[in-house]
Amino acid sequence: MMLHVPALLSKAQVQHIRERMQQEKQWISGTKTAGHQAQKIKNNLQLNTESELYINLNQFVTQTIKNNLLVQSFALARDILPPMFNCYQDGGTYGNHVDNAFQWSRLQQKNIRTDVSMTIFLSEPDEYEGGELIVEDSYGSHEVKLDAGDAILYPATSLHRVEPVTRGARIASFTWIQSIVKDDWQRSMLFNLDMTIIQLRQKIGDCEETLALTNHYHNLLRQWGEV
Repeated sequence: MMLHVPALLSKAQVQHIRERMQQEKQWISGTKTAGHQAQKIKNNLQLNTESELYINLNQFVTQTIKNNLLVQSFALARDILPPMFNCYQDGGTYGNHVDNAFQWSRLQQKNIRTDVSMTIFLSEPDEYEGGELIVEDSYGSHEVKLDAGDAILYPATSLHRVEPVTRGARIASFTWIQSIVKDDWQRSMLFNLDMTIIQLRQKIGDCEETLALTNHYHNLLRQWGEV
């Protein structure tokens, strides 16, 4: 299951991030953070994670992710890897791949299981040509190219790629989330149930039926969740 989160970052927040990136050019080759196999198909730039700019931006984006209720309901986050930032230009691309099952977090000093992948677009669609995120899984093949500030979340088990950017620059932030519910199907069920409960509350309030569904939701979360 995929989730489109509109305006995770406001236009003003995106503009601030982009202005900071222009003032401090601290981009390095994306192959420096890629494994041996990924180096053969990865051609992009990434913001240097040793820079002060990166530290400031990643803290801001992390807090924004944590504060978003839709992301919370969908991902049921236990841990969020510090977001990174990349840039595709001049034919930059990333071929078909599946993300590593675990990523080391220097900040938390532990491995984090990658259950949910997340991309936050920081360039408007008309700023570049190509650069579509293609996600393929049992739920089909999806082409993603969103407005600046919008985010897409999808299972990290999905095969995905970034098409070559033939004009302009595609700038984005990306991260992975370890969920308290490991199984994607179970997370999808819980998310759909949570959205249904919210819609019912808006229509009919906290009646006996909505309270019963809420009890079912928490009992399923108790059954499937891990702490």
